[in-house]
Amino acid sequence: MTDVLRRGRASLAFGFFAQGVAFALLVTRIPAIQDGYGVSDALLPVFLAAVPVLAGVGSVVSGRLVRRVRPSRLLRWSQPVVLLALVGVGAGDRVAVLAVALAVFGLSVGALDASMNMLGVSLQRAYGRSIMLGFHATYSLGGILGASLAWVGAHWDLALWVSYLPVVVVLLPAALVGSRWYVDGDDAGAADLTDGADEADKGAGGVGAGVGFKVLLPLCLVMTFAYIGDSTVSNWSAKYLQDVLGSSEQLATVPYNVYMVTTLVGRALGDSGVRRFGAVAVVRGGAVVAAGGFAVVASAPGAWVGMLGFTLLGLGLCVLVPQTFAAAGRLAAERDDRPGASDAAVARLNVFNYVGFLIGSPLVGALGDAWSYRGAMLVPMVLVLVTVVYARSFGDQADRYGGGHERPRTADVGRGSNGL
Repeated sequence: MTDVLRRGRASLAFGFFAQGVAFALLVTRIPAIQDGYGVSDALLPVFLAAVPVLAGVGSVVSGRLVRRVRPSRLLRWSQPVVLLALVGVGAGDRVAVLAVALAVFGLSVGALDASMNMLGVSLQRAYGRSIMLGFHATYSLGGILGASLAWVGAHWDLALWVSYLPVVVVLLPAALVGSRWYVDGDDAGAADLTDGADEADKGAGGVGAGVGFKVLLPLCLVMTFAYIGDSTVSNWSAKYLQDVLGSSEQLATVPYNVYMVTTLVGRALGDSGVRRFGAVAVVRGGAVVAAGGFAVVASAPGAWVGMLGFTLLGLGLCVLVPQTFAAAGRLAAERDDRPGASDAAVARLNVFNYVGFLIGSPLVGALGDAWSYRGAMLVPMVLVLVTVVYARSFGDQADRYGGGHERPRTADVGRGSNGL
């Protein structure tokens, strides 16, 4: 494996890590943001919904931009915008400023998520083995760090900009420096296209529209179901443990932290599982474990059993999203060998990240109010379990990357050490 690919992998992993930190700092301080700007309870859901909606728009626009601009360039400049928008959220004092900052954050985070996963998919193809889960593991690690920093800020009653600015001062220049080593799609072996030279502006000329939506539909559903499950944990775990299972307020904060830790562990170990057993087995196993976690949560007699359920959810859900991105890239590359087809498929699939996030929390809340929160937990359980049926969509990838065998390097992804 060449040094260029290793540097590309390390720099992209840091990009995932930085995004995990930034996103966690935003979402874990929502109460402080609401208080600081005086946003009413009625208006807050509008702000919260606007971010994933605009992120979906940013992802769609990214799918079109990568026909002319390389994903590495898109990621190189969207990540600083995300970080600066985070500072903007913390530094303002009027609702209009908050609206603008969140709008910029949403649009840029959509472009960031799409371009990060584009590069991750192409690097996995160049490596010839599963590495996608590792990138998402660094995102989880960043999320844990960001949540921990947010706790410090809340504990010491720091102003939002005081919490955000030092983090951005460290991450922004590091991300810009690291972006010099990003490695692009089908040019994974061409160092001269990843060093920020003018050639990067040429984009992926001749990119086709990629595979049709009908072909990607099973993967889009898996992505949606996975994020419905994830948003259920992030939005309802504390309330469920306290109101339904009778835990203390302090104990109610534990399930999400446990979920994040088990997500990190599962993703850190997941690539080796894909190499040994194949993606189909890993995806099916993850779906079954996640469904079992929801079943435990729904039937838990007390708080500690409920936390066991959330632990299982972290271990199960963590493998679904990275493998779905990888499968979309592989499927697109097989059906359309033109440059950038994989990138367009990843951008299209990424939209369903936000669809699942938008559906999950209101769905569980509405069912909980109308029926019961125990019963509401059965709905994401069934949806995640449907993934078992769609797992066959990952089959070709399992053949290629499973069983511990690496895919032979081909001309479009590895051009030899001289070419690198």
